[in-house]
Amino acid sequence: MKDVMEYKSYIGSVHFEADDEIFFGKIEAINDLIMFEGQSVQEPKKAFHDAVDDYLATCKKMGQEPNKTVKGSFNVRIGRKLRVKAYRAAL
Repeated sequence: MKDVMEYKSYIGSVHFEADDEIFFGKIEAINDLIMFEGQSVQEPKKAFHDAVDDYLATCKKMGQEPNKTVKGSFNVRIGRKLRVKAYRAAL
């Protein structure tokens, strides 16, 4: 099952609330809280796209740089033994 979507480099999570019979989600990995919802299977995707577009337009209107979801780098310090083990595995 896939419960994430991507649009304009933003990631949106999607969940189903059985009691309320509604799909809901939010834009992940940004500092702002942007949520969306829909009642049919198709509605959350459109709502997610609309939420991203609205977020970008609002940031532009306010002269604010929008949050980026991921930077593209992942820096982790590891010990020499693990680094050698990873290097050997890569060979």
